[in-house]
Amino acid sequence: MSTDPIPLAQALIRCRSVTPAGDGALDVVQRALEELGFACTRLPFGPDDYRVDNLFARRGSGAPHFCYAGHTDVVPPGDPASWRDDPFAGVVRDGILYGRGACDMKGGIAAFVAGLADFLAANPDHKGSISLLITGDEEARSIDGTAKVLEWMAANGQVPDMALVGEPTSRRALGDTIKIGRRGSLNGWVTVEGKQGHSAYPAGADNPIHRLVAALGPLLAAPLDNGSAHFPPSTLQVTGFDVGNRTSNVIPAVAQAMLNIRFNDHHTSAALTERLHAAFRAAGCRYTLRTECSGESFLTRPGPFVDALSRAVARSTGVTPALDTGGGTSDARFIARYCPVAEFGAVGETPHQVDERAPVEELRRLAGAYRAILEEVLR
Repeated sequence: MSTDPIPLAQALIRCRSVTPAGDGALDVVQRALEELGFACTRLPFGPDDYRVDNLFARRGSGAPHFCYAGHTDVVPPGDPASWRDDPFAGVVRDGILYGRGACDMKGGIAAFVAGLADFLAANPDHKGSISLLITGDEEARSIDGTAKVLEWMAANGQVPDMALVGEPTSRRALGDTIKIGRRGSLNGWVTVEGKQGHSAYPAGADNPIHRLVAALGPLLAAPLDNGSAHFPPSTLQVTGFDVGNRTSNVIPAVAQAMLNIRFNDHHTSAALTERLHAAFRAAGCRYTLRTECSGESFLTRPGPFVDALSRAVARSTGVTPALDTGGGTSDARFIARYCPVAEFGAVGETPHQVDERAPVEELRRLAGAYRAILEEVLR
């Protein structure tokens, strides 16, 4: 390695870019990319009181078009006094880089830019083109970030042939995991109506709790599926239950529940929503149901792109990566609508934690892995 990612990572951490504030983080990335010959476009979206800035940068115009995606926004640090140092100081101590975003994922962006710089120095006439989609809206609403940038890219002839999201996917050692898909996530809010009454005279009431439990029982008793070739079984969790009743001898008039379903490629959010409706109808509920899907499940099947990633990671880290689909959602769910996408990055041990950190040598090795990926996909 001749380009060290640490100074850039420190500069990014020192930007207090808690969503939706950018605090100059995208300026730092843009300056670094313009020095490498990238044409940069800033793409702000959202209302005036929640304005989000985004960056699209591209070098070259030919195929194949490889896109690296990431985010410079971070979650709040919590109580700064609980941190050993200022969470936005970017301190390096005993070979460890500390700060909000060191792991998720300012360190990853810095590693990609460093690996990119070394790749371009060694391959100035590489085939194809390289772009970066860097958003400031991943950790919060995810409305005015990657999804809208992709719409702009599609409208302006900038859709890539393949994309890599730099989330911290490695579990125990750098290189041990590449994510080739993600489960979908469906949230549900159900309100069941009954008739309030005295608990000693239940015949004169209609207990909505009983009806809600009767509907939820079959949903929880039977598995949604047994998993698929690349995904674990889907799961349904009751994440909230409320009747607003503090009187033990009163049957309440209303019962409410919150649900979350993490689902694999056997399902769609629409089919699961209908499954919920069917359960509430079968229990005789008078109810309202609202659902919201934060992302459908997606899978990039093993093939030339995934094989190239696996070769590059194994060659650069000495670790053969497992292909995985676990965890929550990421912005890859938006990119999957446009092109094959996978995720690879640092060891994800401390995202969102107090004293978030990343080993300096790990980020340098990650930069080498990103350079190797570019060598594979643009060979």
